[in-house]
Amino acid sequence: MNTARITTALLFATLLSGCQTFTGKGDSDSLSESDLLESEHVSVPAGDDELQASVEGHASQDDTTDLDDSIEPSLKSQAARARERLEQPTENNVAGDDVTHDLWSHLRQRFGMDLTLDNERIEQQLRWYASHPRYIDRVAKRARRYLYYILKQTEDRGLPGEYALLPVVESAYDPFAYSHGRAAGLWQFIPSTGRVYGLNQSWWHDQRRDVIDATAGALEYLDALADRFDGDYMLALASYNSGAGTVMRAIRHNKARGLPTDYWALNLPRETRAYVPKLIAIAKIIDDPQAYGVTLPPIPDEPYFKVVDTGSQIDLAQAANLAGVDIEEIYLLNPAYNRWATSPEGPHRLLVPADNAEQFREGLAGLDPSDRVSWKNYKVRSGDSLIKIAHNFGTTPDVIKQVNHLRSNLIRVDQRLLIPTSTKGNASYALSASERLKDRQASINRNAKGTRVEHTVQRGDTFWDIARDNNVSVRQLARWNGMAPGDPLIPGKRLVIWSKDPDVQQLAMAGRRSPSEMVRKVGYRVRKGDSLARIAGRFNVNVRDIASWNSLNVNNYLQPGQSLVLYVDIRRSP
Repeated sequence: MNTARITTALLFATLLSGCQTFTGKGDSDSLSESDLLESEHVSVPAGDDELQASVEGHASQDDTTDLDDSIEPSLKSQAARARERLEQPTENNVAGDDVTHDLWSHLRQRFGMDLTLDNERIEQQLRWYASHPRYIDRVAKRARRYLYYILKQTEDRGLPGEYALLPVVESAYDPFAYSHGRAAGLWQFIPSTGRVYGLNQSWWHDQRRDVIDATAGALEYLDALADRFDGDYMLALASYNSGAGTVMRAIRHNKARGLPTDYWALNLPRETRAYVPKLIAIAKIIDDPQAYGVTLPPIPDEPYFKVVDTGSQIDLAQAANLAGVDIEEIYLLNPAYNRWATSPEGPHRLLVPADNAEQFREGLAGLDPSDRVSWKNYKVRSGDSLIKIAHNFGTTPDVIKQVNHLRSNLIRVDQRLLIPTSTKGNASYALSASERLKDRQASINRNAKGTRVEHTVQRGDTFWDIARDNNVSVRQLARWNGMAPGDPLIPGKRLVIWSKDPDVQQLAMAGRRSPSEMVRKVGYRVRKGDSLARIAGRFNVNVRDIASWNSLNVNNYLQPGQSLVLYVDIRRSP
């Protein structure tokens, strides 16, 4: 019995019979595994949205996470081409006569759940998958980098092989998947659950997307849930989606009425009722693809990648060069990294294609330590602040403070600061978080019907308020900015909005700005001595426009502290 099983057994022995509701705790840092095993929440996986919309017909276009749009964008930019690599054959996975061991056969041998079940919910999912063979093909090709490793981990834990297919349901095997429920990565961990299993987030990286760490966390969680339900894998899977507390509550409800308490008999949330049938349907297709008219792309039954100890932080472009692979391959195997380098805090390792691992180790051994990461020696000027410097160099004040061992935000003129910088331009890091977002927004801009607005978050702003002011949905606003509606809004963060606000539309129609030009929505607080004319001159806008935007009478005086909304052309803003 492994540590997770022992821990769970001890926790279970001390738990009260009643399940506490965890929903109200949000992302509390104090969440423990015992809290998690009592939680009641429903997580909508990112990879499920397309399937849910088609099978159940309840999701509108605005309500879906456009996962496949991000995987197969129509853009011809470098970032788009990089994403397409996720589904293209590689040298390690080219079908041919030399492929003697097939991973799909290995996977079938590890299946441990009952795939003979005859259930309408399973049949419903089977009909969808069978009628969308291209979807299965795309997901299978995405999985080829990770499936061998994940299957091996399920074997080591004595878990059924079907668990290796769970990322199909959760993320469609997209390592960059991010759902509107704040879940990220192959296994779709939300922040609070991720922290329970040591999956931390920083400016540099998000371990919820780390292939090794997230897989370990997910299987440990699933293992604990299986123990909680006496080895019932279906109840464990249902709990992974909706929380063990939700499942226990449904069991108690049925027990009190003398009803069966197996998964199929429980009254669970709609998402959870479809969750297990999706996994079983996928497993049935993998088990006998010909019966469903599906052809699976061959995958060798061998490791796709190896783990190489880097010793310290390293620029990802430098790592790609040393390994002899494209930088996109480095990002796809190490999707946790948000920026152009690994995290200075670790883990100090990189996954590289197995055939390139030795070359990478030799390259690291011969690399001068000063060439691992580039640094800019910056001299502080009058008017500088950490926020301004960080913005200019594409980093954060906290990173600059950490690197320079600063205890506060105070800096002085002529002070020297070390700023970590990339060895190549931003476009070279096409799968970094900022470039992925830029690529998505460029794609949206081509077809957007509203006027593009850049809004700088002010203290007290909420997604709901900003969405309402621009006549768009909260889901749209969050998706446009690579966020979820529950993500915190940090003052100073810039949001891109395709606004349908009449005032912004009127500006475009008047010819002052075309809809494709960038407009920044600025919140301004009136100061003593301000007038409409003075404010208009400061922001290069028209007095009557300010009055219209804020429903003001131009003849009335402004009051100090009064809040105004301004729409400013970035090219003309101060």
